Amino acid sequence: MVHLILTGATGLVGSGVLQQMLANDAVSRISILSRRPVKMAEGEAKAKVIIHKDFMTYDQTLLDELKDAQGCVWALGVSQNDVDKALVIPTPLIPCKKANCSCSQYFEITHEYPLAAAQAFAKLHPNSPFTFVFVSAEGATHNPGMFTAMFGRVKGQVEKSMFDFYKATPNFKLYTVRPAGVDWRDHPEIHPFMPSQPLWKKALMAPIDAVYKPMITPTKPMGRIYTELAMSKGEPLEGKDTQMEGRLLPNIAFRRMAGL
Repeated sequence: MVHLILTGATGLVGSGVLQQMLANDAVSRISILSRRPVKMAEGEAKAKVIIHKDFMTYDQTLLDELKDAQGCVWALGVSQNDVDKALVIPTPLIPCKKANCSCSQYFEITHEYPLAAAQAFAKLHPNSPFTFVFVSAEGATHNPGMFTAMFGRVKGQVEKSMFDFYKATPNFKLYTVRPAGVDWRDHPEIHPFMPSQPLWKKALMAPIDAVYKPMITPTKPMGRIYTELAMSKGEPLEGKDTQMEGRLLPNIAFRRMAGL
């Protein structure tokens, strides 16, 4: 029986993961770190929502509560469009020193938060594996160009930072996953709980699915596979479509694993 940690449970990816964690009989306990209540978890005996306001710090009381957790799915994130864009984004991207700059906000949430969590969770039981599933995104790149979007730069940078931490930390096992067009249509269990999706996304989902399926990530198999990865001992993934020594799962590799 497995105790897992989940972040981002009120988002679209997190909703898909949480529903599959709840449905998995081998998951005995789910600790959900969230800034606000999580409706899907209400009334679920094995799920506990821990209101956590500062994702840069983890006090001893919280770590004691998480001490027997085997793994984590880190689905917390924010769109680059949802941060303050009053100031120009520097290129290449580095943390900006200007107060309230959107690049600083996005960098902190996307890069600093998961690294802080990785460093804290790796110490929960340093003599046994802890498996961390980091949700990145298709479009992330380790070799950005002049016109690479901010999210691609930052997510590529955090992928490398997380991989460096994994290489330096023997008990810390890492999987980075890159969902693409996250598709909720065939996952009715999450519809009452997931965030409202923009009209343009609803309009484009079916045509993209019909024309180019490799860019679609259905939430039900996504949640199942991310949960199973977090439950695992963190062995490298096999397949020519994986990257970073079997630690990076692009969407095409996820679809293969899901039988899609």
